[in-house]
Amino acid sequence: MKRILKIGADVHSSNYTLCAVEPLLEGDVNELFTVDVEPCYQEILRFIEKLKKRFRGDELSITCGYEAGCLGYKLFHDLEAHGVKCVILAPSTMEVPGGKRIKTDKRDAFLIAKCLAKGGFSAVHIPTQTDEAVRDYLRMRDDHKQSVKTYKQQINAFCLRHGYKYERTKWTQPHMKWLREIELGEIDRETLNSYLATYEQLTDAVERYDARIEELSYMDEYREKVQKLRCFVGIKTHTALSLIVETGDFSRFVKGSFYGSFVGLVPGEKSSGPHTNRCPITKAGNKHLRTLLTECAQAIGRSRPGYKSKELKSRQKGCPPEIVAYADKANDRLRRKFHKMIYRGKHKNVAATAVARELSCFVWGMMTDNIA
Repeated sequence: MKRILKIGADVHSSNYTLCAVEPLLEGDVNELFTVDVEPCYQEILRFIEKLKKRFRGDELSITCGYEAGCLGYKLFHDLEAHGVKCVILAPSTMEVPGGKRIKTDKRDAFLIAKCLAKGGFSAVHIPTQTDEAVRDYLRMRDDHKQSVKTYKQQINAFCLRHGYKYERTKWTQPHMKWLREIELGEIDRETLNSYLATYEQLTDAVERYDARIEELSYMDEYREKVQKLRCFVGIKTHTALSLIVETGDFSRFVKGSFYGSFVGLVPGEKSSGPHTNRCPITKAGNKHLRTLLTECAQAIGRSRPGYKSKELKSRQKGCPPEIVAYADKANDRLRRKFHKMIYRGKHKNVAATAVARELSCFVWGMMTDNIA
C-alpha cells in the first residue's frame, strides 16, 4: 500500500517540534503523532525511521517542511543529503485558519504539515551554496558600510555639541586633519580620537571587502552576468553581484513585473465595488534587493538624459552590441521617467520608487535574455 506522509517541523535554536500527518481524500488530514526533539537533523531522521517501522510493508512518500527563518538553509541541505525530500515554506504565503488565537509549537508544526498536505503555501527558492556564501559576504560588507555611516553621524554630532562645524567637503584629508587639530579638553580629545580610530578601521575594512568583491565577481558563474548588469547606470560590481546572488534563478519569474512584485516594489491595492484604491508599495519580499534597486534609481535620477559618462563607457566596453543597446535604451528611458515625474510635482522618493520598479523589469530582461 502506498502512503503519502507530510512532516511539519517547527524549528528553533533550542528545539524542534515535529508533526506527521497523512492527507485524506476528503481534503482533511489525519494527524499521526507529534513530538519534541533536540535541534538537529539526526532527530528528524530518527523520527522518519519510526514512521517507516510503524508502516512496515507500505511504500512511503515522505516530505518534510519548515518555515523560512533564522536557521537558514543548513537543515534543508542536511536532510536532502540524506535522501529526505524537504521544502522551506514562505510564512507570508501559508494558509492560516481564521480566528487563530492560540499559538504553540505543536499547533505551528501541525499547521506546517497541513499546508504541505493541501499545498497551501509557496516554497522558498533555495540558493546554491556558493550563492549563499557570497550573499553572506556581501551583507557583511553592507553591515560594515552602515557602521561607517553611523560613526560619521556620531563624529559630526560630537563636533556640533562642542561648537565646531566644518564648512567644506567632509571626510577628505583636510577634514580629517581638521578633526585631529581642533582644540578640546583631555577627555573630549580622547573621545574623538576613539571615534576617529574606529571610523578609520571600518573604512579600511570596507576597502578590503570591496577589493575581495571585485575578485568574486570574476568567478565563472558570475563574470558574464556582472558584466551585463554593469551596463546600467547606477549598477556597479557590488550591486550587480548582490542582485545576482540575492535573486538566484531569474528564470523562475515568468515576466519582469513578477520580479518587481518579488522585491516588493509594486503598489498595493484595496478596491471594493466601483472604488479603486491604490496603496503604497507592498514592501514584501527581499528587503536587500529593494534597497539596492532604489539606490540605483536615485543614481539614475542624478544623471543627465542623453549623456554617457566615461566610467559607464568603460563598464560597457567589451559587451556585445545588443547588450549595450538594451542598457542604453533602459538608461535613457529611466532618466526621462524620473525627470518627468519631478517636473509634474512628484516627490523625488516617489519618482525613485517608480524608476526602481521599472529598473527591476529591465534587470530581469537582461538576466533572462529578453532584450528584444
